[in-house]
Amino acid sequence: MEKASQVSRSGRFSQTTAEDLIDFSESISFDWRLWRQDIVGSMAHARMLQKIGVLTKKNLTDILKGLEEIGDEIERGDFQWDRNLEDVHMNIESALTARVPAGAKIHTARSRNDQIALDMRMWLRDETVAVIAEIRELQSQLVQLGKRSFPTPIPGYTHLQRAQPVPFAHHLLAYTEMLDRDTARFADSFNRLNVCPLGSGALAGSTVRSKREIVAKELGFVDADGNPRISQNSMDAVSDRDFIVEFLSTAALTAVHLSRLSEDIILWSSAEFGFITIDDAYTTGSSLMPQKKNPDLAELTRGKSGRVIGNLVSILTLLKGLPMTYNRDLQEDKERLFDTADTIRASLRITAAMLAHTNINAEVCQAAAEDPSLLATDLADYLVKLGIPFREAHHIVGAVVALAEEKKRALNKLTLGDLKSVDSRFKRDALTVFSLIRGLQERKTPGSPGLQEVKRQLKEWRTRLSHEQNSTADNWIITRFPADRSPPSRFPVVLPHP
Repeated sequence: MEKASQVSRSGRFSQTTAEDLIDFSESISFDWRLWRQDIVGSMAHARMLQKIGVLTKKNLTDILKGLEEIGDEIERGDFQWDRNLEDVHMNIESALTARVPAGAKIHTARSRNDQIALDMRMWLRDETVAVIAEIRELQSQLVQLGKRSFPTPIPGYTHLQRAQPVPFAHHLLAYTEMLDRDTARFADSFNRLNVCPLGSGALAGSTVRSKREIVAKELGFVDADGNPRISQNSMDAVSDRDFIVEFLSTAALTAVHLSRLSEDIILWSSAEFGFITIDDAYTTGSSLMPQKKNPDLAELTRGKSGRVIGNLVSILTLLKGLPMTYNRDLQEDKERLFDTADTIRASLRITAAMLAHTNINAEVCQAAAEDPSLLATDLADYLVKLGIPFREAHHIVGAVVALAEEKKRALNKLTLGDLKSVDSRFKRDALTVFSLIRGLQERKTPGSPGLQEVKRQLKEWRTRLSHEQNSTADNWIITRFPADRSPPSRFPVVLPHP
């Protein structure tokens, strides 16, 4: 077998590639992960070549069998990757040609430039599906924890200072909403991702009249009506990495959301808060201090957000100065993409598992939420209901708070006389404002932390997530190997939402 340094350099070169250049430029150490997409894409391409007369039926049969054998070997871990063959494409094609002479024809009407663009899009489709599934599982755990904790209240915070009471579940549902926007962004990017670039060649297509639509349909690059979606400009098709940037961008925002959730978990599990207890299996100890129980998983997730953000910045920087069309710089996209996909999926998965093994300390939460100062705004609302403008009511209650501090009493321990000494318009029922349960029950507007509203939201989220997890998995494109053994039945463009 020819070495890749000669195979990929063709007859143009009189010398083989220098060893240090091979070490510096090889990508097989990381792009081997694309093997499944590369083989399935090659199978579809071969079928198309047979239909246009480049391959005979026997050629096609032999090529498909050879590719299937190679794929089986890779799955078993028996395939020998050769760094001298540079990348996943040359490794597979070289192995195929060694077994099936007709395999030398399979590169007709394609280049490694459009081949890698195809493989990356197919791989990223699968990862997008997987990430959305991970997000949905995390949302489910947030909702389940919210259900277990309901109606336990905690203080809501602004500036990390106690502000107003909310059900613990309402706080958790805030992250459920954040993650839902992430899901929508991933699903939206899938539409632009799901375009077939194969047939664009190195940058200018081919004089061999290929039927790109056949390949696109077989590989699931179709619109909602099943029509093939193929790239419309060959130069853009081989140099476009917008779909990677979109994935990295959405993943970075998802990582930020996970980081914020992690920070809350870290605070809640501290002795100073004591709102939650994480099971021992999902915490770590100290090598020095035997009493320690650390929320390391949350800390690591918080830390890994910087890594995901960094990958996005790296790719944007990589792309910003590239001329048309393909440049070898683009090889650097894969490690950043792979790392982000691995990191965000692992972070989502471990956070969901940790929440499944987290318990609410209801008495501690209740005691913190019963701080009467949290209902100062409710007292201002009481005055508003008497017809007093809110700004004036705010000023009056501020004076009441100052009086309580002067008397060294909690707000709910002031007398009606104390209130009237600040403003004569206070009535006998003013002190009923300092009932926590009453305050939560009276919040009835949509999206508020009122008990009935939060209960409704929990029920709706449980129903929605159960429906999506049970019905949408089969609606996505998953690369299967080999393509003709268990082909996907449907190829919708975006994840359906109820």
